[in-house]
Amino acid sequence: MTAEATTLAPGSQWADFAELTKPRITLMVALTTAAGFLLAAPRPLAWDQLINTLLGTALIASGASALNQVIERRTDARMRRTANRPIPAGRLRPEAAMVFGVALSAAGAFYLALAVNLLTGLIGALTLASYVLVYTPLKRKSSLATLVGAVPGAAPPMMGCTAATGELDALAWALFGILFFWQMPHFLAIAWIYRTDYERGGFPLLTLGNVSGPRTARQMMLYAAALIPVSLLPNAIGVSGWPYFFGALLLGLAFLGFCVAFSLSHTSRAARRLLLASVVYLPIVLGLMVADQALR
Repeated sequence: MTAEATTLAPGSQWADFAELTKPRITLMVALTTAAGFLLAAPRPLAWDQLINTLLGTALIASGASALNQVIERRTDARMRRTANRPIPAGRLRPEAAMVFGVALSAAGAFYLALAVNLLTGLIGALTLASYVLVYTPLKRKSSLATLVGAVPGAAPPMMGCTAATGELDALAWALFGILFFWQMPHFLAIAWIYRTDYERGGFPLLTLGNVSGPRTARQMMLYAAALIPVSLLPNAIGVSGWPYFFGALLLGLAFLGFCVAFSLSHTSRAARRLLLASVVYLPIVLGLMVADQALR
């Protein structure tokens, strides 16, 4: 049961509002957005456009995280890993968090539309809507939510591209594909590690009712295998060269290897290793793509 918000010192409440934005996720969103912009932008680089893009995207991501926690406050209260979040712990009222989330989200979408371009603002608004209005409520009803949630999760680098060029080109879709397929093993590893907690919260994730893990492992390997050719698309469309091609190929095979390792043991330890591998994989592959293009 969600507790009533208690009276806290202003500094404490500021910290709680900051926690609502999920800073680590927002940072990841900003980094992938920056990668898309750097890959698509003509030279010399328009640094003011990049800063505007990152600011607007970060505002939307922060607002989406806050609204997600408002909607899921009751289920968060039943899960050990989320029970101490500001709303279920009673440190913030849902109404205040709602206003905060709406304000950030609206500011981000309008800022992108006005300071960057209309297309990027529109994609940002659609990403927000799909995350808050489709993915978040679907989590309590269907295991397909994981697949649906990968769509808004893959949008940031696409927004970086549109911010730089004003159009949805092949690079934007290639980056979208990389993020989409990468997210599935990443999310499934998290779902496996916290499967008991998710069951307590009432989320029908793929791993629930599948204690032995073969179904989860098959899904992980399927998406990791599909990620390999998708990650090579930047080379096919001429954005990157052979150094990126071979680097991405090796990284993809290594990532798949961690999925195979999980399939052989189905242990939380193997899932944690896979989760760490996923966190390492993404910035390296995007950084390699940016570096390869810069050196060509």
